[in-house]
Amino acid sequence: MLARIHSAAVLGIDAYPVEVEVDLCNGLPSFSTVGLPHGAVRESKERVNAALVNAGFEFPLKRITVNLAPADVPKAGSAFDLPIALGVLAASGQLAEAGLDGQVVVGELGLQGDLRPVRGALPLALAARAAGHSAIVLPAANLAEASVVDGVDVLGASSLVEVCDHLRGVSRLVPRRHDPAELLATAQPDAADFADVRGQAAAKRALEIAAAGGHNVLLIGPPGAGKTMLARRLPSILPRPTLEEALEATAVHSVAGLLRPGAALVTARPFRAPHHTVSEAGLVGGGTPPRPGEVSLAHVGVLFLDELPEFRRGALEVLRQPLEDGFVTLSRAATSLTYPARFMLAAAMNPCPCGYLGDASHPCRCGGPLVERYRQRLSGPLLDRIDIHLAVPAVPWRDLTRGGDAESSGAIRARVESARERQRARFTPRRGLWANAHMHSRDVRRWCRLSAPGEALLGAAITRLGLSARAYHRVLKIARTIADLAQVEEIAPAHLAEAIQYRALDRRNLHA
Repeated sequence: MLARIHSAAVLGIDAYPVEVEVDLCNGLPSFSTVGLPHGAVRESKERVNAALVNAGFEFPLKRITVNLAPADVPKAGSAFDLPIALGVLAASGQLAEAGLDGQVVVGELGLQGDLRPVRGALPLALAARAAGHSAIVLPAANLAEASVVDGVDVLGASSLVEVCDHLRGVSRLVPRRHDPAELLATAQPDAADFADVRGQAAAKRALEIAAAGGHNVLLIGPPGAGKTMLARRLPSILPRPTLEEALEATAVHSVAGLLRPGAALVTARPFRAPHHTVSEAGLVGGGTPPRPGEVSLAHVGVLFLDELPEFRRGALEVLRQPLEDGFVTLSRAATSLTYPARFMLAAAMNPCPCGYLGDASHPCRCGGPLVERYRQRLSGPLLDRIDIHLAVPAVPWRDLTRGGDAESSGAIRARVESARERQRARFTPRRGLWANAHMHSRDVRRWCRLSAPGEALLGAAITRLGLSARAYHRVLKIARTIADLAQVEEIAPAHLAEAIQYRALDRRNLHA
């Protein structure tokens, strides 16, 4: 006999429908799975066998063939356990196949017949809706995540027996629904707050500008200056994620298996801080089967790279494409996957190997050639994609002991959101352009026009301060953001002057 079960599989952060065909015929008992299954899919026969027997069903001693269609697309993961088990029951006459019509089934089986969570529940539910199915049956642990999808009944079960009872009509699984807009509205604020940071008024101002314009930022200063503390508070002043951004971040974290148990939605902007020993595949994604990397896990959030020159040169160079395009494409022999990677890069480094170049309290032990080799670990094309280079000096002890409350992240975020609103209104005709940092040269010419005094100031900065030609557009974008924070349309010389000071690495002498 032949049974057909509707299921789905994850490819990248999207999912596509899969039809699980189970055929039972006479012959020597065997179990074979076809349709380009990866290791976890091939091993499902052992889990299905034990789960059926331990749940009180009969495992047929026949020749069993499982086909996963479309057969020319690789299948990975353990989500096919449940549909294969139901297919075996339907093909052997232990379950009526009619009860499976219009329902997508996914889930991993334990040896006792219990259902365990799978990766990518949100994309799977979206695929079920797109395919026109009325319901999706999945493990109860994935129920909250999938229930944010409207237009399809999301049914959660804890065991194979519960699913079978539901399909037989003995007991019904109750659909569950979460309102994603309500989840975003009730999200708790970030625990890290700028009110905890003493001193560093210039650094706070620079990070406010970076958040307002979506600019990448590099913090340069001696050990203990507070670079890491400042960077970890950057997500707290970013605008709250939109529903679209929250769904994209949730999909990435779900596919990577990093969504918190019982979480329905990623309601806060992600903050990722990989160690400097991370590999190229760890940063941009890869593996077998491919998984999203740190740049995708930081999508719509912040990727923080501490001790930037200590990262491997190859790992840093692979950042160039996602920083420019906002996505990562992994091309393999069997398939090509695209992961979103629109993130803000926040990086920190010392000015020299010992860390005290230009510090008045500690003499630098590094010579000129050593400092130059240290700086050359960062390529020009990578630095070209970082808008703000900020020198962060050590905090005087008086600032550390001074009383009074510093400005909170909430107050700073209010100004950032106001500036972002101006940018969204400005860039409405241009799809995919929502922050000043993403402007192309044509957009810069249109939206960053300068007065005659401003042109003279910028020309003098390039000539006298040793700013590179590549810094020209970066300075204009930063000045545009400063003007937006000031709620004015015209870029004034004062805005340009502040923007110029945020290009520290383009100066001939950083410590000067």
